[in-house]
Amino acid sequence: MRTWLATAALEGCRAASGLVKKTLGLAALMGLGAAGAWAQPALAQPGGEPAGGEASLKLPELSSVSFLNGAIDGHRLLMIGILFCLFGLGFGLVIYMRLKNLPVHRSMREISELIYETCKTYLVTQGKFILLLWAFIAVIILLYFGLLQHMEAMRVAIILGFSLVGIGGSYGVAWFGIRVNTFANSRTAFASLPGKPFPVYQIPLEAGMSIGMMLISVELLIMLIILLFVPGDYAGPCFIGFAIGESLGAAALRIAGGIFTKIADIGSDLMKIVFKIKEDDARNPGVIADCTGDNAGDSVGPSADGFETYGVTGVALITFILLAVKTPAVQVQLLVWIFVMRVMMLVASSLSYFINGAIAKARFGNADEMNFETPLTTLVWLTSIVSIALTFLVSYYIIPELGGDVSQWWKLAAIISCGTLAGALIPELVKAFTSTESRHVKEVVISAEEGGASLGILSGFVAGNFSGYYLGLSMVLLMSIAYYFSTMGLAAAATMLAPAVFAFGLVAFGFLGMGPVTIAVDSYGPVTDNAQSVYELSLIEQVPNIQGEIKKDYNMNVNFERAKHLLEANDGAGNTFKATAKPVLIGTAVVGATTMIFSIIMALTSGLSANVDKLSLLHAPFFLGLITGGAMIYWFTGASTQAVTTGAYRAVEFIKANIKLDGVVKASVADSKKVVEICTKYAQKGMLNIFIAVFFGTLAFAFVEPFFFVGYLISIAVFGLYQAIFMANAGAAWDNAKKIVEVEMKQKGTPLHDATVIGDTVGDPFKDTSSVALNPVIKFTTLFGLLAVELAVTLTRDQGPMITNLLALAFFVVSFFFVYRSFYGMRIRSGG
Repeated sequence: MRTWLATAALEGCRAASGLVKKTLGLAALMGLGAAGAWAQPALAQPGGEPAGGEASLKLPELSSVSFLNGAIDGHRLLMIGILFCLFGLGFGLVIYMRLKNLPVHRSMREISELIYETCKTYLVTQGKFILLLWAFIAVIILLYFGLLQHMEAMRVAIILGFSLVGIGGSYGVAWFGIRVNTFANSRTAFASLPGKPFPVYQIPLEAGMSIGMMLISVELLIMLIILLFVPGDYAGPCFIGFAIGESLGAAALRIAGGIFTKIADIGSDLMKIVFKIKEDDARNPGVIADCTGDNAGDSVGPSADGFETYGVTGVALITFILLAVKTPAVQVQLLVWIFVMRVMMLVASSLSYFINGAIAKARFGNADEMNFETPLTTLVWLTSIVSIALTFLVSYYIIPELGGDVSQWWKLAAIISCGTLAGALIPELVKAFTSTESRHVKEVVISAEEGGASLGILSGFVAGNFSGYYLGLSMVLLMSIAYYFSTMGLAAAATMLAPAVFAFGLVAFGFLGMGPVTIAVDSYGPVTDNAQSVYELSLIEQVPNIQGEIKKDYNMNVNFERAKHLLEANDGAGNTFKATAKPVLIGTAVVGATTMIFSIIMALTSGLSANVDKLSLLHAPFFLGLITGGAMIYWFTGASTQAVTTGAYRAVEFIKANIKLDGVVKASVADSKKVVEICTKYAQKGMLNIFIAVFFGTLAFAFVEPFFFVGYLISIAVFGLYQAIFMANAGAAWDNAKKIVEVEMKQKGTPLHDATVIGDTVGDPFKDTSSVALNPVIKFTTLFGLLAVELAVTLTRDQGPMITNLLALAFFVVSFFFVYRSFYGMRIRSGG
């Protein structure tokens, strides 16, 4: 780890410690009276729940219930699921090898390998950084489970061990995603040379499906191993540790990656205006950093985020079933059904991919023109339809009756299908605000033609805000339908508390019902973006006798102008489908958080039998928690954007001072690496401030008062949902407005192009930093909050409210210091 990072962390902790000492006495006198009045609800304990909360939950014996008319028990049935996971892994690896072996000119391969080497350096640095952050989590796990709950050492070690497994899973799939994408980017660029569009579409999609199938298969395999091979009384700690670890890994990779990529992107893009140079000019030392950032932000981030989303949603549903369902046989039925559904996702996605591939090849295989968005849209809808059909079919055979009710199978299938439908409907709504064909995006261009960057930016704000309205109402509608089905006998049939909460969790589960395809269309974007850059950086047009060489070696006729046009047009489709995946992931975070918050509520209300009145606006702490969550969301937005702003300032400063336009054909490797170093430095500085502020803020608000914390969690989910939708879609609208000017209007280098580039640089941190990082932040806060609130309850019971209140104050002071530092320690100063 870089010495500056260790020094920054040490200085920050020392400064925070000093601030605590100086302010603790005064703040205690001011705040303890109110805090003491709120302390009593923290003493409420869940009726009959073992010490240690969710980590002490015991899984029922899966072999105790038979399925398929008694032909097989639950344990053996899920063992078959492991075979499907291995199939998914094989699928991903076969495509990986196919991409690696595709033809590519050496000039393009050299650039993609250079990008991969810089990505590797970034990932290694991030891996060390994540382990530093893990130390904070490990201390809380040891303190709570080991010292306060007196849990045996083996169980504590399991929680710690599986938290590392979770981190390793997020980190591993992120690395795989980068390797696949850096194979695919140069192969896509080379495939464009004959001037046919179909190969330019096919290669990025293959890369995305490889990542999607690998990601879902690895995550499902780990969870099946825990479910099937770990003793039931140890499975709870394994699941909780795994979920915390993958959530931490995803949050770090998503936030830091988002900061890195937008520092590089803005630094590179602004040179087009300053020096009037072309897109991805090889003389610009920021371009390699931009390509690295495309992978760090748009490949690493979504891969880790997707991995964590599937894992945490699954853990939330498992926890709900064990807490809220009273009959062990029904618990087994629901657990097995959920995991069979997850296996079905792999089947539905792979089947749809092959069908769509055959259709697309028949339609566009020899075409001279194609709309790149068309086959991607078809794939999304086809996967949704196939998934819904298989959901009903599999449910009929797996749970033909539930608690004696023979109608619940289709009702539960309908609830999941609400989420699966959302996985296709939401992308359609997003395209209405972000596609190059969208009236909103065209409005941005029209506004910029007369009003320059100012009116263009305002039109992007309009698109983002309108999208929040339509996407929000669509989620409400589908969740309302799911709620309606949950009222049709589910509580009685499953002996279940709060069936509506279970329904909302299943909607989140259904969002992910077409998982590999959702990841595939999201991963399509970074490949198309990099392909365009690889083409320019390779300087292939300047290679002597290149046309004859390619004809001789690859039997290929070359059309350079046509190739560049196709790569730019495909990048627009990539921008659109990157945008469509973001609300799906943020939607799962918010809807799925409902299920995790329910676990906290169950513990605080003794199974909904006490203190339920405190979940009300009439209970002041709960209401104040609702307000506090919004404050945290807006701070996070500012802090993440500030890290981008300062880092981009330093990157631009360096590039302007060192760029050489005369007498050279490309920037030096040393200058390019310096820009990467600047991006990494500010990504980690920003991430350090954000993580510590979120970590200690979660502890502080959990220690203030438990129902205050419940309100806080609900608030960050709701505020975060709309902030993320607005920012993601406004940013995507600005991005594709620039693409219209470049591809359709062919006005590069004009004042209109300058105006849309400025709009795009505003949208960069909107869509790829702040908005996307809200997803893992919400889930990490909620999941870590399970531990934090149990820690607060236990300390209040054992040590009294005074200790809890003092700790709440101390934690808040540390959190506030890093909130303060996220601006005043990051703001732009002359000289560095």
